[in-house]
Parts: sequence; C-alpha cells; structure tokens
Amino acid sequence: FLYNQMGYWSDWSIPILVTTAAGFTYITVLLILALCHIAVGQQMNLHWLHKIGLVTTLITTMVTMSSIAQLWDDEWEMVFISLQATAPFLHIGALAAVTALSWLIAGQFARTEKATSQMLMFTAYLAVVVALYLVPLTISSPCIMEKKALGPKPAIIGHRGAPMLAPENTLMSFQKAVEQKMYGVQADVVLSYDGVPFLMHDKTLRRTTNVEEVFPERAYEHSSMFNWTDLEKLNAGEWFLQNDPFWTAGSLSRSDYLEAANQSVCKLADMLEVIKDNTSLILNFQGLPPAHPYYSTYINITLETILASGIRQQAVMWLPDTERQLVREIAPGFQQTSGLKLDAERMREKGIVKLNLRYTKVTNEDVRDYAMANVSVNLYTVNEPWLYSILWCAGVQSVTSDSSHVLRKVPFPIWLMPPDEYHLIWITSDLISFIVIVGVFIFQKWRLGSIRTYNPEQIMLSAAVRRSSRDVKIMKEKLIFSEINNGVETTDELSLCSENGY
Repeated sequence: FLYNQMGYWSDWSIPILVTTAAGFTYITVLLILALCHIAVGQQMNLHWLHKIGLVTTLITTMVTMSSIAQLWDDEWEMVFISLQATAPFLHIGALAAVTALSWLIAGQFARTEKATSQMLMFTAYLAVVVALYLVPLTISSPCIMEKKALGPKPAIIGHRGAPMLAPENTLMSFQKAVEQKMYGVQADVVLSYDGVPFLMHDKTLRRTTNVEEVFPERAYEHSSMFNWTDLEKLNAGEWFLQNDPFWTAGSLSRSDYLEAANQSVCKLADMLEVIKDNTSLILNFQGLPPAHPYYSTYINITLETILASGIRQQAVMWLPDTERQLVREIAPGFQQTSGLKLDAERMREKGIVKLNLRYTKVTNEDVRDYAMANVSVNLYTVNEPWLYSILWCAGVQSVTSDSSHVLRKVPFPIWLMPPDEYHLIWITSDLISFIVIVGVFIFQKWRLGSIRTYNPEQIMLSAAVRRSSRDVKIMKEKLIFSEINNGVETTDELSLCSENGY
C-alpha cells in the first residue's frame, strides 16, 4: 500500500511495532510501580510529565488503531487465529496474575471499614476470578486433539518461487524452490505486447525491476504493454538486494548474491523447464488492458506454452475462472482450482477439485467439510511456524509460503495437547488458584484485622522502614509515653470503680 502511495519500498510494520512496544512497556512500568505503592499502603503521585506521557500514548494508540482498522480489514481475523495458538497458555498466565493480585485485594479488603465497600470490592474480584476459571469453556483450538488424529503434514508451495532466498518470480527463485524439494510453486503470468508469456505480479514493473532507469517515461505503463525485447533489457534482481524485503539478503552466499543481482524478467517457458520434472504449479493470471493485441486469446497462448513444456497436466493447478470450459477441453488433466469460497455442491457442478484461499477466509469446520467432499484446500500466505502448526492441526492439505525453507524444517506442530490432559491442567490450575486466594484472604484478615485498634503513632511506626532515624526514634518515644498515659488512666479508673462499689 505504501509503495503504491509513495513510490518506494518501506517496511511500515517495524516502526509501528517498535513504537507500540515502547509505549506499552512504559505503561507497564507505571502500573507495576502503582501496585507496589498499593502494597505498602501509599498513594502514588504522578509527575506532570508522566501524565502527558500517558495521554500521548492513549491518543496515539487510538489514532493508530483507527488507521489500521481501515487499511488492515482482512488481518483482524488474525486475532482469533492467534488465540487458537496461545489461549491455553494466556489463560494460565492471566490466572497467575489475578491470583497474585489477591494479596493487594485482600489487604484493601481488610483495611476498608465500610461493609458496602468491602462487598463491592470482593464481588468485583470474585467475578473476575470466576470468569477466568470458566474461560477454558470458550477456548477452541484445533491443536487440542489426540495425537493419533493428527493428519499428514501440509504440503508446502513456494510463493513466486522462494522469495526469501532470491528475487520473486525470477528463474533463480524457482531454482531455489526446486532445491528445497518443495511440493509446488506459485507463479503470476502476464502476456507481453508481442505475445510472450512471462512472470510478473504487479501491474507495473516499478517495484521489481529497474524500469525507471531504463524506460523512465514508461515506468507507469502496464507490464503487458512492453515487447519482450524491451523486457529483456530490465534487471529484476537489484531491487531485492537494495530493499531486502524479508531481511534475508545479508545471509546469501557470495555466489548467490552475485546471481541475484543479475536476474532478469523470467519467461514462463523457462520456469516450466526448471520445475516440470519434480514440482506442481499453481498458475495465476493478470488481466490484460483492452488495448492489448492478445486481449481475447491470451489463455490459448498460455495453454500452448504449458502443454509444449512437457509438464504433467495433473501437476498444474489452474486458478483463473476465465475460459474454464475451454481449458477443460484443451487440458482435461489440469486440477481445476478456485480462488473463491464456494459450497461443496457448487464446486462439484463446476468440476473444482481444489480451493486456493487466504488463511483468514476458512474455518476449521470449512476444512473438514471440504475434505468430506474430496476438495483439498490450499491456504496462502503462511510464513510463521506457529500458524503452520495451527493449520496442520486443522487438517489443511497444503499452504503457499514465502518462507518455504523454514516451514519444511518443522517436523511436528509446535504444541499438541490431548483433551484429557488439557482438562487436567485447567482444573488443577483453577484449584491451586482458589486455594491460594482463600489462604491469602484469611492471612491478610488475620494480619490486618487488629490494625483499627492502633493509635496514629502505632500505624505510622508499623509503616516505617526498619532503619535508624530521628523520626522513627521520636515516634517510638511518643508511643511509649502514650502507652504509659493510657496505663495510668486505666489504673485510676479501676480504683474509682472499686471505691464506688462497682
């Protein structure tokens, strides 16, 4: 999004994450400091600089959240998916934190004199604790399952080749994917102005080539409006080393670095020659402008190129919905794949055997329903091992990934827990928490219950730090004289009572 707006590559997520971490760490430190003040019975007074800092953090958070909410609509499903991976552990952490807070809550409860305030405080805390005890009833994670029910490891398809190891959609990228023994690769096909199928994802050549240097006046033209002779003049690898989109360029060997720097725009025929013997292929197409001379026949030209390469028809997953009937007639062995979420019955009518969807668009129930209808599901773009593990537990058949070299080394889901074991951990944690909370309340009530009978000097003396100082000595002297005076008054009263016969 930012590249299209500003014209240069920028990893905007890094400053957002750094700023968020700094702001939330600052608030956490203040919160811990406030809890420490409460624990020793003191009031925390914030400096005006801290008040400005808190207000600034609050306003920045609200503005950033509202901005991201508009630009990042599809990503909010990630919150639910990440909870599937972390909720069982977050529950135990939250339980430990609330249990630890019982010391402060019980202390305030014992110090409070009004029964109404005590009841409100206890009821609010009890509601939070009970809610946490029952939260696991709402936790649903596909990795809470029996180990014997775990399906096979999802196949890995390289997204535009191996884009973390080489520039995307270049010959080197697909060679790296083959070296990694990937199940398949995904590629984006465009037709040049003179009818040569080549690989390019964007509508323009600006992001992944040096077109602004070679043809500056044509930099914003659609990539399909270039002849192949012009495309051959472009460098398609230098941008990868300069922008380093995945922070992996520094890890390349000297020979790979030099090879990446000299990559050019890749023909579809050259890529097919590299992968045809060992690898499956997902093909996606970019629409052509109406002024293109092959606007109505680009499907035919592309099919001819694929069939002439010698690749097995069963290895090709045909994604475009355009001219699907024509494709069936010319290449009946292709796996008809849909990029739209359809019900199983409609897919059978259209001859669809595979779905290619974003991982936020399907649920665990969808995956099971499609599997029962003999429709396999491929999800994109899955780069993190924890996400790969969740989808593995859910029964997904394959994923498209930028980090195929990382996921192929994942031998087993990061965590897998049988339901009985999870229930045992859940109930045991709740019981331990309950026993600790009850014990803390009883101890705090016993420890602080008699504090109301103390005089002011005793309260101040009990709160004083154990150190020798002039103030502490003065408080001790006051307390001694206070006790002596109380003792004398009590003796006089007893004598008077006895004289009067009471």
